[in-house]
Amino acid sequence: MEIELSKENICINKLVAEKKEIIYVEEDMIVPDTKPDILNTINVKGNLCVSKKEVMQDKIKIEGNVNTYVMYLPDSNEDNLRALNCTMDFSQYIAVPGAKEGMNLVTKCEIKDMECKVINGRKINLKATIEICIYLYSNEDIEIVNSVQDIQDIQILNQDFQVNSLIGNGKTTVYAKENVNIDVQDELAEILNVNFNLINQDLKLSYNKVLTKAEANIKIIYLTEDNRVKTANALIPVVGFIDIQNITDENICEINYETKNMLVKPNPAEDHSIYVELEIEPSCMAYEKKNISLIKDLYTPSANLEYTEKNIMISNDRSEYSNEFVINEIVNNLDIEENMLIDIQTDVSISNISITDTKITYTGNIGLNFIYNSGNVINSRNIKVPFEVLVENRQNSSNINVDYDIIIKEIKYDFKSDGNMQIDAILEIVTKISNNVNINIIDNIQIKDRNEENDDYDSLILYIVKPGDTLWRIAKNFNSTIDDIARMNGIEDTNKIDVGQKIYIPKFNYIKKENIQNATEPAFV
Repeated sequence: MEIELSKENICINKLVAEKKEIIYVEEDMIVPDTKPDILNTINVKGNLCVSKKEVMQDKIKIEGNVNTYVMYLPDSNEDNLRALNCTMDFSQYIAVPGAKEGMNLVTKCEIKDMECKVINGRKINLKATIEICIYLYSNEDIEIVNSVQDIQDIQILNQDFQVNSLIGNGKTTVYAKENVNIDVQDELAEILNVNFNLINQDLKLSYNKVLTKAEANIKIIYLTEDNRVKTANALIPVVGFIDIQNITDENICEINYETKNMLVKPNPAEDHSIYVELEIEPSCMAYEKKNISLIKDLYTPSANLEYTEKNIMISNDRSEYSNEFVINEIVNNLDIEENMLIDIQTDVSISNISITDTKITYTGNIGLNFIYNSGNVINSRNIKVPFEVLVENRQNSSNINVDYDIIIKEIKYDFKSDGNMQIDAILEIVTKISNNVNINIIDNIQIKDRNEENDDYDSLILYIVKPGDTLWRIAKNFNSTIDDIARMNGIEDTNKIDVGQKIYIPKFNYIKKENIQNATEPAFV
């Protein structure tokens, strides 16, 4: 006979696959007829855009482009610096076992290296090394039995549990546009380099809405008609609204930003400005902390129960916290004077994460690209500043999922009289932690008739506690109840019994419920 069950719904958003993949994007470029021949490359820089993502059976597809700028020394008596702009498209399939259509895909893509080789004066070969971090999530609605109705003598062993139940996910597209001004006396010849990153990321939650806020920090190097190299900077607001039903300011919200496209072009000469347009997609996964009472075991002394169990993986203990670190470094033998410097381009990357029960260790590098003028010749020099920082592991477990965001909040340079440079950088690392836990869910509970043959023993038996015993196990094994055993033996803490302890077990069938309240304590207790 099936019995009535009370159930609670939760939506599980579990991490089913995590993978890191390196891909290579390579393309030959012909120098346009309007540009002089290439003698040597000075600097190459790319901005990564991801335009489309798709999840298929056991694989994903990712499409995008690398917007590349190449500064070069021309084979010309009239020019000492020119630039090329090239968009390298890519489309890549990546094997991800367990991937299925409809799963939620989060990617974090980073250019690890850019190479440019001169094939001849009119042709170059560009190659970008891209690291793609893949996080694949699966949503599943689960019903959890939290109580059983209409059985008076049902005995239930509960475990209180907190899960992160998915409220919903969503995304929006933001078009961040700005006319970046250059000096009014400058006549723009061409754009040499464009670099940007998102800073000051923030969010606000209200009913059914997520407000995402950030700023795009744009830095442009350009060449004037009189062969001067200048820079222009701007902060462009990136503000978007994501609709998620039933979200409130008490929920957990994870935001991921992805650049889908970028456009940078000079405005008419009389405007003295450069038009910048960024297409950025903020996406959000929102969770609520839900307390559930999970049935670990159950029985009734008066009947046999049959039920099914299934094992599921859930996500819990999801948290996010930010830490700032100051990195101080002396760069020796730089051989660049302050008045020679045009620009310093910076980036930061994590090469390794180590997790213990007490700490999370991030190892990485701050990349510095010095662009400077040396005797009317533009040069560049790359330097890596290594760092290792420690973050508290608030889960106190090494078996956790760790994701992160890292930015350079501030960086200062101080040229020393001995030719060295003091670098002081402030890094902000946002650590995102979650935990995958396997739990057993009891379902399809049915009552079966008892087999009375196994009930032929005395109404009171003496039992000696063995290693691993609990009152629950003892009561279930002898068709009694914890309350009856505790009352008969004067046990105050039902969670504590000692190995070798003698316990008298009353047989449930011989103790009528209406007489329990009036039962006297046995003399041997």
